[in-house]
Amino acid sequence: MPELDVRLKSTVNQKIQAMGASQIRAFAQKFDQIPGIIKLTLGEPDFNVPEHVKAAAIQSIQDNKSHYTDQRGIRELRQAISGYLQQRFRLTYDADTEIVATVGASEAIFSVLGGLINPGDKVLVATPTFALYWPVISIFGGIPIQVDTTADGFRLTGKHLQAVIDREGADTVKAVILNFPGNPTGVTYDRAQLQDVANVVKRQGMYVITDEIYAELTYDQPHTSMAELLPEQTILINGLSKSHAMTGYRIGYFAGPAEIVETISKLHGFVVTCPSNPAQYAALEALTHGLTDSEQMRQTYRQRRDYVVPELNRLGYATTMPTGAFYAFAKIPPEFGLDSVAFATRLAEEGRVGVTPGSCFGAGGEGYVRLSYASSMTDLKEAMRRLAVFTADLRAHVLN
Repeated sequence: MPELDVRLKSTVNQKIQAMGASQIRAFAQKFDQIPGIIKLTLGEPDFNVPEHVKAAAIQSIQDNKSHYTDQRGIRELRQAISGYLQQRFRLTYDADTEIVATVGASEAIFSVLGGLINPGDKVLVATPTFALYWPVISIFGGIPIQVDTTADGFRLTGKHLQAVIDREGADTVKAVILNFPGNPTGVTYDRAQLQDVANVVKRQGMYVITDEIYAELTYDQPHTSMAELLPEQTILINGLSKSHAMTGYRIGYFAGPAEIVETISKLHGFVVTCPSNPAQYAALEALTHGLTDSEQMRQTYRQRRDYVVPELNRLGYATTMPTGAFYAFAKIPPEFGLDSVAFATRLAEEGRVGVTPGSCFGAGGEGYVRLSYASSMTDLKEAMRRLAVFTADLRAHVLN
């Protein structure tokens, strides 16, 4: 087994070396070692990929569709994405010049940020949120500015956005990133709330990068895309992972004005060449004949939400009712005197329930834990039972 030459140990990219591994993944893997634990950690649907979608992937292999495709994805898929966005969200994008299929939404995030950022550019990130954004901003020499939204119900307001822009300097702020429905909070925006943010973005002449991967999983209102309100300044990111339980297929996409998509697609091509053929044909089938596939998932998630959130509140873990996605973001009772890492660790080791510390999700996340209810009702009920026992024991210990 080779050992790196000592002369080379300080030659790696210093920004990458300074970064830790994904805390979300690290906690999930750590909890894997605990016998009998119920894991409510990773944000992955517990449904299988629809049969007709799997069949399309298999058929593409049997048809020997095994060669390089267009770097932006097969044209049929881009046309299907264009049609889907028009039908679902009233968005108009040209399949040839304004849409790129990517290796998951994560690669879309990487390519979009890499295509936009110059060293020193500031990018505002509404937090708590998915923890990929700020490391990627830093990799490309940008400066991530985390904007804590907890005081406003986990939503970025136009007033708050303007205040941060004024503080940081409008000439240095390149973009703002929104993720909604949100990971880890499950909170989303209605049209008026989005318009409030869009008005500020339009006035400032900056980009808004909007990650709407959970758009199909809203419960109380139809999803409104930022790209409908401000198409000329918006770069939209989405994918099939959550809507069709295709996390392992790794198909996402981004869309935006042709001029910026042309630039971003260059980096995308350098990074991945093109997405996998079977995954692209599976996504094509999903967006062509599977537009109702997520309906059963959404109804099931809603039933689970309606069980889990009241249980958490009953046990003293104040939790805002999620309006989308499949997460509950629960506040740790302050009297416990535990930060989110310590609480999650004790809950896993003593209560045998795995949750993700809120500190993994940036500013505003400390003091909370994220529970994914993308798990069976049987597991969720047992997890709540275990949480009740753990909570009672912890309260008894604190009081004594």
